[in-house]
Amino acid sequence: MDKIIFATSNQGKMDEIKMIMEGFPCEIVSMKEAGIYAVIEETGTTFEENAIIKAKEVMKLSGCITLADDSGLEIDYINKEPGVYSARYLGEDTPYSVKNKTLIDRLNGVEGEDRSARFVCVIAAAFPDGEIITARGTIEGVIGYEEKGTHGFGYDPILYVPEYGMTTGEMLPEEKNKISHRGIALQLMREKLMEKLNII
Repeated sequence: MDKIIFATSNQGKMDEIKMIMEGFPCEIVSMKEAGIYAVIEETGTTFEENAIIKAKEVMKLSGCITLADDSGLEIDYINKEPGVYSARYLGEDTPYSVKNKTLIDRLNGVEGEDRSARFVCVIAAAFPDGEIITARGTIEGVIGYEEKGTHGFGYDPILYVPEYGMTTGEMLPEEKNKISHRGIALQLMREKLMEKLNII
């Protein structure tokens, strides 16, 4: 086994994944790098369901071990929106600057801990033998009052993490990857993969 496919076409996400998985004995490649151009409908109602759907579909197409994630932002005050619809919130092609401003506006007049929110990431691995394993990571914070930071992507500029005194968009990639939802989930998945594949 020389490679594992990660079912994403998001280059920002792929850059994070490769940084976090650096040193893993198998090459991690994107769908594009593997020559797979499938469009997969995310019909699940949870992050787990969507990650499993993507991993299984791409594994069937490739015959390779496939990882997939579903991640998003949950804001408690608005019933954990945008949740599993984070990427599609206000339309997939809508700039995140517009999405971020809309969410900040929806919390107008909401203060303190009532602005609580988190990033959630679930990673699923689908194996040719039919086994599925998952790993989940979260990072807790509050929604800021304005966008801050130019690092990361998506909703990073609006999730403020109090113990670090900054948004995830203000964190340097190396710093963020140690504590982020995706970083935590990937580290857990890395350990599970090494156990499953008997990698010492």
